[in-house]
Amino acid sequence: MRVMGVDPGLVDTGFGVLEGRPGAVSVVDAGVVSSAAGEPLEARLDAIHGAVCRLIEARRPELLVVEDLYAEYKFPRTAILMGHARGVIYLAARQCGVAVLALAASEVKRAVTGNGAAGKAQMQRGVQTLLGLAELPQPSHVADALGLALTGLARVAGITPALNGRVPQLIGEPQPQARRADMEMRAARSAAGEPQPQARRADI
Repeated sequence: MRVMGVDPGLVDTGFGVLEGRPGAVSVVDAGVVSSAAGEPLEARLDAIHGAVCRLIEARRPELLVVEDLYAEYKFPRTAILMGHARGVIYLAARQCGVAVLALAASEVKRAVTGNGAAGKAQMQRGVQTLLGLAELPQPSHVADALGLALTGLARVAGITPALNGRVPQLIGEPQPQARRADMEMRAARSAAGEPQPQARRADI
């Protein structure tokens, strides 16, 4: 089963795609889609939507796992802005015919680290251990996205990685190079004169 985790953000949206088979989980792709902070909100949302659509089309996940929205009453504006980003991600999944599962951040942290209040560094180490990665997934948005995908795989398909000390290779991509899908996405947006989200591969 192929699952894509997405950690929504208006500036940086983390994504991670995992391929799961009984006892084995491999990283297919991971990285960040970035939009310029100075752009109008509608341009940034359009960029996120377009990038997620292209990632779905390129990687063909069967399930999209998104962090559920939560709000601290002291910061309602942040929750509203995050809701915008989640909305266009949901729309992209619907348009591409992919089911969406929303998971609470505390559930993902508990599944990955055993602590529902784990910090960013703990999540990075937990994801690194579970996936047998040679290095910490960077930046933290990528670790969160991979954690979402891991938790979704376990919940929906009962698939968890086998911790046998091996370092899995990226499927079809042994070196962390720029993805062709991202290059095509940027070229298409440039030709159309649209704002270009800066999608980049994760350093894992």
